[in-house]
Amino acid sequence: MFYSSHVGVEYREEPCRTALNRVRGMSFKWSLNPYMGCVHRCTFCYVRAFEHRADRPFDDRYGTSIRVKINVADVLRRELARPSWAGEPVAIGAATDPYQPAEGRYRLTRACIEALGEAGNQLSIITRGPMIVRDVDVLVEAARHAPVGVTFSIPTLDEEVWRKTEPSTAHPRQRLRALKELVDAGIKVGVGMAPILPGISDRPEQLEEVVRAAREAGATGVWANVLFMRPGTREHFLEHLRQDWPELLPLYEELYAGRAYLTAAQTKPVRAQVAELASRFQIADRRTVRIRPEPRPEQLSLAV
Repeated sequence: MFYSSHVGVEYREEPCRTALNRVRGMSFKWSLNPYMGCVHRCTFCYVRAFEHRADRPFDDRYGTSIRVKINVADVLRRELARPSWAGEPVAIGAATDPYQPAEGRYRLTRACIEALGEAGNQLSIITRGPMIVRDVDVLVEAARHAPVGVTFSIPTLDEEVWRKTEPSTAHPRQRLRALKELVDAGIKVGVGMAPILPGISDRPEQLEEVVRAAREAGATGVWANVLFMRPGTREHFLEHLRQDWPELLPLYEELYAGRAYLTAAQTKPVRAQVAELASRFQIADRRTVRIRPEPRPEQLSLAV
């Protein structure tokens, strides 16, 4: 079944066989993506590298065709009910934004939060989508049974940088307003400043602007990462860099010559600046409402 929107994005409604994905090399072991593809089309998106590896479009065509996993919540419930499932934390949105516009129609992310909450399973969400405030009720309910965390991706508040690198996302300040609403409801919400772009969004005053705004919105934490440029991401980002900041091409060609990641020595100063700013602005968990997960009932063993 196909559904095409009026904005030139094709939505392919397809069932999935699995909901939970095993992840390696990340801070979490399991991810969940209700959609494949993302209409945000950020120029720096690291998912383009995975599309390149899978021989799928990673250029400007990426984000024009979205797979909608229409049965993902039902499949998730079956997987969570398996005796072999150990109840490990699940990250929602590692390879797509779970609150991109399609969620307004399909409500798959909401259904998955409900399933995880019913199972008492810890979950985290990363998004650029203020639409998440629609689901404050299910997030609060899920947090009564297991830890729930949300991260808003806000790498910059600079208007020019945002418009040129995130052509289809909600304004960063809309994300900050959504963050405050979730924190006021008792949800733990942080800010991920990722990716920081060398020579573009790494100036001290830009970093301070984001951290200060995160503090004012009530963020419970903040972290930063510098741009990764694996094949797929690299070609697309450099093409846009050539259009928007051609004077920076030599810098990037030097910094990323023969590698996708900067060295620890190159990224440490930026991360250290963000950490110092977070300390200076005293970013910490200041939620006025704290939701404590209900203790999970213990199964009593029967004497034989």
